[in-house]
Amino acid sequence: MADKYTPAAIEEKWQQIWAEQGLDRTEDDSSKPKFYALSMFPYPSGNLHMGHVRNYTITDVIARVRRMQGYRVLHPMGWDAFGLPAENAAIDRGIHPAKWTYQNIDQMRSQLKRLGLSYDWEREVATCSPDYYRWTQWSFIQFLKAGLAYQKEAAVNWDPVDQTVLANEQVDSEGKSWRSGAKVERKLLRQWFLKITDYADELLQDLDQLSGWPERVRLMQENWIGKSTGAKVTFKTEQGDDLEIFTTRPDTLWGATFMVLSPEHPLVEKLTTAEQRDAIATYQAEAAAKSDIDRTAEDKEKSGVWTGSYAINPVNAEKIPIWIADYVLMGYGTGAIMAVPAHDQRDFAFARKFGLDIKVVVQPEGETLDGATMAEAWPGDGVMVHSGPLNGVPAGKGEGQSVEQAIAWLENEGQGQGQANFRLRDWLISRQRYWGVPIPVVHCPSCGTVPVPDEQLPVELPQDVEFSGRGASPLSKLDHWINVPCPTCGEPAQRETDTMDTFIDSSWYFLRFADARNEEAIFDPDKANDWLPVDQYVGGIEHAILHLLYSRFFTKVLRDRGLLNVDEPFKRLLTQGMVQNITYKNPKTGKYIPIQEIADPENPVDPETGEALEGFYEKMSKSKYNGVAPQDVLARYGADTARMFILFKAPPEKDLEWDDADVEGQHRFLNRVWRLVTDFAASHPNGLAASKMESLSKADKDLRRAVHTAIKEISEDVEGEYQFNTAISELMKLSNAMSDTSDKASSVYAEGIATLVKLLAPFAPHIAEDLWHQLGHSDSIHRQSWPQLDETALVADEITLVIQIMGKTRGTISVPASSDKAALEKYARESEIAQRYLDGKEIKKVIVVPGKLVNFVAV
Repeated sequence: MADKYTPAAIEEKWQQIWAEQGLDRTEDDSSKPKFYALSMFPYPSGNLHMGHVRNYTITDVIARVRRMQGYRVLHPMGWDAFGLPAENAAIDRGIHPAKWTYQNIDQMRSQLKRLGLSYDWEREVATCSPDYYRWTQWSFIQFLKAGLAYQKEAAVNWDPVDQTVLANEQVDSEGKSWRSGAKVERKLLRQWFLKITDYADELLQDLDQLSGWPERVRLMQENWIGKSTGAKVTFKTEQGDDLEIFTTRPDTLWGATFMVLSPEHPLVEKLTTAEQRDAIATYQAEAAAKSDIDRTAEDKEKSGVWTGSYAINPVNAEKIPIWIADYVLMGYGTGAIMAVPAHDQRDFAFARKFGLDIKVVVQPEGETLDGATMAEAWPGDGVMVHSGPLNGVPAGKGEGQSVEQAIAWLENEGQGQGQANFRLRDWLISRQRYWGVPIPVVHCPSCGTVPVPDEQLPVELPQDVEFSGRGASPLSKLDHWINVPCPTCGEPAQRETDTMDTFIDSSWYFLRFADARNEEAIFDPDKANDWLPVDQYVGGIEHAILHLLYSRFFTKVLRDRGLLNVDEPFKRLLTQGMVQNITYKNPKTGKYIPIQEIADPENPVDPETGEALEGFYEKMSKSKYNGVAPQDVLARYGADTARMFILFKAPPEKDLEWDDADVEGQHRFLNRVWRLVTDFAASHPNGLAASKMESLSKADKDLRRAVHTAIKEISEDVEGEYQFNTAISELMKLSNAMSDTSDKASSVYAEGIATLVKLLAPFAPHIAEDLWHQLGHSDSIHRQSWPQLDETALVADEITLVIQIMGKTRGTISVPASSDKAALEKYARESEIAQRYLDGKEIKKVIVVPGKLVNFVAV
């Protein structure tokens, strides 16, 4: 028998050999079908966590299986390396962001290699490298040339600590910054945007192509895009200005009793009367200090101020007051709404608070609503009333109903027109920070905004910057970097000092992997079109909306620029569940207790106070003191055990609960496989000759059936819904069948040993490689073909037939598998079991279930 299974030595040895051989380098053999396997690339924080291990192990198994199945596989890795954390680390630690980032990349790369992940490291990219962000800047210029990038003044979420703009998604439910914790302010700034709204319809329609995505992710994207149909209607102010609104219920125009504008609406100043000026100014200042989330919260008390002016309702010429209120946002729709309080609860609450009219225009069937006495709004269907030409029309959307008729009437009268609207807003990409991609434009007094010429890219981040605190971006202080000649006229001009949102970097990285070392172009279109779309993308559900939406947008824009011929970047998407661990909390103090300090998990107590603790599973995190460091698991058990546990504990899309006992269980299983294979290798150094199927004994046929059942089941598990947990269960069954076999000198046993090692290879690549070589092979197991199923091996010569008397099982017998119902009844009647239990009884009825049982009904 070979030496004891020692994961550390085996894994280090084979990782080095694989690297020297270039085992995981991407093949260029175009005669093979392609498979692009990709995990969402990480931010280089410095240390892997178990969520990383799960994500990357899942994708690695998929990539390894596809290679063995004859595909040429692209399986790359890179780093989402720009962003605030590195800049804040520079401020806190006195180290340049680039140095901090590249140190973290080096550390995390070595940790990834310890896991035995089959990455093509020759295609590695880091978004903070000038070689990469040169093409991010080039992409921005393509958007600019296509009319899809522009600047405008906009109300933004401003972090006063980190001194930068935040997306709505980076503001928590309490209106605080996701990173600094500061209360977010509203601020007017001139910002850069990408016109993703130009692609809103296509982004929505093409969700139908994504049958390989989880339904909930497609629904999340659909809701985020938020298409609604209705009508655009223009109200006139008393001063003669147009107030344009969009409404999904134009049939309720006759019930509009006031209008509400966003406090930032450009007409507010003109509409405000002298008597209302101070109140309006105060309210605008208060609204500016609130986040969008605060302003639109459903449970907050409604507030607002009347401007002192009126608008004219175009459908009935009635004067209605114009208010401002913070729940209307300038960035959504037109920044103005018509309020129909009888049929919208938000408007109803506002009207009740400020004593405004409530006019019913939809009467539910069998009821008579009165605006003066209503307790809440009626948003449902019914019959139109008090609505001029719509009186008596059924209220609702659909052919012949009120919405459709209202749009037709508006268009016929020239008062409005049908329109689709989207919740999706243009993508604000400006960030007032240093550690990001410089926006490649120059502002010239004569020429305006001028893109930097291609030959001058990349516009590199200057290195001579000071990080003295979380104030304005260091770029804004570097006169020698800012002041440059205009690329068009040569006159003095200034660089743009904003950098790009890091979502830009991750919106096209999967394209660069197809041609990562191209110095002349963002990528060769032929290579990108060859590899795209990504066949399997794996990542967290937290990226289900923005990252995926922006990546889809980028792909479509570059397609329209003639660089791609695909509509969608990701063919299949797997969103893996979280890794959770037992978490201990003192319910009295709210303090979390590190799991390492719990002496008795069965009766956990606070080591300081002796008080009983709550124990529950939560996502691993530093703040909950429930994390398990991957390096600790690898040091104790090895990478293969860590991989096997991660894959076995739960299906990929489900949350996984950490359990040390289950980790130990997988380690024991690998030890059993080690002993099984090394014992065989030691006993049969020259292997065994194959036997003919017809000469096999019953025991050999049973074992061969177990071998090919494992091939069938595991193949289905790794190709369909990626049920790796059940695949590993099948590996265990095969291992047990091999262990239980008495004849370990047969060619069938040899076939089983080879098959077991091959099937194990994608899951535990190091031990499988070592065992494969111990079996006498010189080439890598990862270059072998996936085991082929022999359907004939699954056919049993005999089956086990259950004998029942009056529905109660009395025993079993073996009978030929080809037996028909008559033969089964005959075998059952003649069995010793039936004769014993039926002796002296009359058989009234015989029930035969082919292939399973015979039941005798007797008296």
